[in-house]
Amino acid sequence: MSAGPVQRLPPAQRLPVVGVMGSGRDADESRAEALGRLLAGMGVHLLTGGGAGAMAAVSRAFHAVPHRVGLVLGVLPSLDDARSDAAPEPPPGYPNDWVEIAIRTHLPLSGERGTEALSRNHVNVLSADAVVALAGGAGTASEVALARSYDRPVMAFVAQRTDIPELPDDVPHSAALHDVEAFLRKALRTERPV
Repeated sequence: MSAGPVQRLPPAQRLPVVGVMGSGRDADESRAEALGRLLAGMGVHLLTGGGAGAMAAVSRAFHAVPHRVGLVLGVLPSLDDARSDAAPEPPPGYPNDWVEIAIRTHLPLSGERGTEALSRNHVNVLSADAVVALAGGAGTASEVALARSYDRPVMAFVAQRTDIPELPDDVPHSAALHDVEAFLRKALRTERPV
């Protein structure tokens, strides 16, 4: 007995993923919260490293927007050495309370070692269609460097260029949210085909 031809539904529209990178200690509250609300209103998924500081602040603001369509994704580091036989566990405080989809990794490195092969920063950047960097230290700088090397559109949303160590001259920066919105609208309109 045949049920007849299978009807195919139209493919679901893929939501872009915007990675927000920033300090795991300092929240940069006003910028992070404004950026989180903007992204929720743009109909994108938010991706962070899933921890505290700016990651938590942008996630909290994004999560609080009613009727948003995107989700809060968190790419988590591992507490243990990646070569361990034990199942990887994230460090205390990961994921933060607003992460809706936690992506656990076996990758323990960050900060000064953020561009090395055992850093989750590679996953953060490669999973994003565009990257916005908030004020941060060596880890944020490494994610900006990876975005450039992986040819991901990247912009710094900072009060001044020095808020991210050694921010390359070719990475645009602005303290104005409307500049970040314009950057994202242009970057996401020209994203690579899926």
